[in-house]
Amino acid sequence: MADYKSDIEIAQEATMLPIEEVAKKANIDWSTCEPYGHYKAKVDIHSYKDKPMKAKLILVTAINPTPAGEGKTTTSVGLHDALCKIGKSSMLALREPSLGPVFGVKGGAAGGGYAQVVPMEDINLHFTGDFHAIGAANNLLAAMLDNHIKQGNELDIDLNNIIWRRCVDMNDRQLRNVVDGLGTAGDGVCREDGFDITVASEIMAVFCLASDLDDLKARLARIIVAYSRTGKPVTAGDLNAQGAMTALLKDAIKPNLVQTLENNPAFVHGGPFANIAHGCNSVQATMTAMKMADYVVTEAGFGADLGAEKFLDIKCRMAGLKPSCVVIVATVRALKHNGGVAKADLNNENLEALEAGLPNLLQHVSNIQDVYKLPAVVAINAFPTDTEAELKLVQDKCAELGVNAVLAEHWA
Repeated sequence: MADYKSDIEIAQEATMLPIEEVAKKANIDWSTCEPYGHYKAKVDIHSYKDKPMKAKLILVTAINPTPAGEGKTTTSVGLHDALCKIGKSSMLALREPSLGPVFGVKGGAAGGGYAQVVPMEDINLHFTGDFHAIGAANNLLAAMLDNHIKQGNELDIDLNNIIWRRCVDMNDRQLRNVVDGLGTAGDGVCREDGFDITVASEIMAVFCLASDLDDLKARLARIIVAYSRTGKPVTAGDLNAQGAMTALLKDAIKPNLVQTLENNPAFVHGGPFANIAHGCNSVQATMTAMKMADYVVTEAGFGADLGAEKFLDIKCRMAGLKPSCVVIVATVRALKHNGGVAKADLNNENLEALEAGLPNLLQHVSNIQDVYKLPAVVAINAFPTDTEAELKLVQDKCAELGVNAVLAEHWA
């Protein structure tokens, strides 16, 4: 097997363009950009609100996630770079990574191999501070809720029916369930509490669905934080927290502009998890991208039965969007895993297990084509260990369904 460089080695060897030049490539007026260093910027989308959306939207989704990896992000980056390579006007719209998975099992979320967005370390770490702002807004609401209880509890909040939790953008199981408010009478009310990871905050979900600051403020006001002793919902609006929360998010709401390894423009903005929220980047970033280019490539988290459905049922309905086509990413390794092969044995050719795992892919294709009536193409995300016989089997089975299955070698 060839000796491959690590993602971080490839990213660090990249020659990045100054972000001003990337903005020019994306037809973004530099006067609407706020640079964060040399290689990233926020874009004030207010100036573009009356511009029409002209792009064809391409959704990248995948088969069900396995420990073997599928590669939605690398495929999204690779497809965007490929469109630019053949002279098309293309824009990429991805989510921001959470620090939890970055320092956990999953690792970063800026693509991989030669299909990455850069500056990779910045994107995977603090980036432009969006997640910190979302965490601050979440915890401000928690503080206002507890302060309201401490100052007399005019809303008659039931201490045993508080559903708003604090958050931190880290895998810290020690904080999942805590008792706080300990100490003297002046230190708050003692109660059971807990922390979620920042990307699981409802604020992250509404932040990514909001069309502008006013819409965000209205959505924040509707968040239910607790119930009264008579069972009445208590909202952030009842605590009058929405104005202060919106103020904390006023810069975070602007999409972040970065670039791929091939210096093509990309928006990386917002990051709700797909297992607990809708799992796509912000409506603002996608819609702005669609005003700048002829093609916009975006991804939805998890498999097509979850991420793509949430994208189509929630984000598209809310924003009035419709993809022109859907790319379904699959790997031979993941399909063999679905066919019963242990992770340690995935490098060995196993056509029997591959055939057993293929119905997973074919069902996703059927969902997209038959339920949503959208054209689909399968991207077989190639790994160095895939054999010709395995790749041919996947292509042949897709061909039987009349589906185009393309070998995708963007990673290498």
